[in-house]
Amino acid sequence: MKKLLSNDIISLRAIEPEDIELLYSWENDPEIWEVSHTLVPFSKYILALYIQNADKDIYESKQLRLMIDTVEGKTIGAIDLFDFDPYHSRIGIGLLIYAPDKRSKGYASASLELLIPYCFQKLNIHQAYVNIETGNTISVALFEKFGFKTCGTKKEWLRSDTGWKDEVMMQLING
Repeated sequence: MKKLLSNDIISLRAIEPEDIELLYSWENDPEIWEVSHTLVPFSKYILALYIQNADKDIYESKQLRLMIDTVEGKTIGAIDLFDFDPYHSRIGIGLLIYAPDKRSKGYASASLELLIPYCFQKLNIHQAYVNIETGNTISVALFEKFGFKTCGTKKEWLRSDTGWKDEVMMQLING
């Protein structure tokens, strides 16, 4: 029997207590803080509380983090659903393939192939959106591949060590 959130390349699974060390290393890596809009480190205590409360229904918490595992069982990233608004039927998506040697290998595409139908068919949303720094052309191209369209650019929206950067908002509308 095929699992709901798996394919020949990856599976998306719920976060587990055993993921705390991995999350701790990812969330505290300054190399990805700019992408994740993080300014301060996370403690293991805070991450443990997050994991402990991850059992809440998405309708209650308005968010869901799924871990991305390869078919070999190695956890290589996470995909976040956030800002879930059941009334307006929309949700935000964030995606991380952590290790640079695992990027551009089809894992992000395989994750979206599973996640987008889940959002539209199981969560019954009308639209999904992403916010991407304009210089992240690989991510922009990834979401364009799945039909996301740029609906606006937020000028000088993100502060970075090198100055201000623009951010595009992209939407995928069901139907």
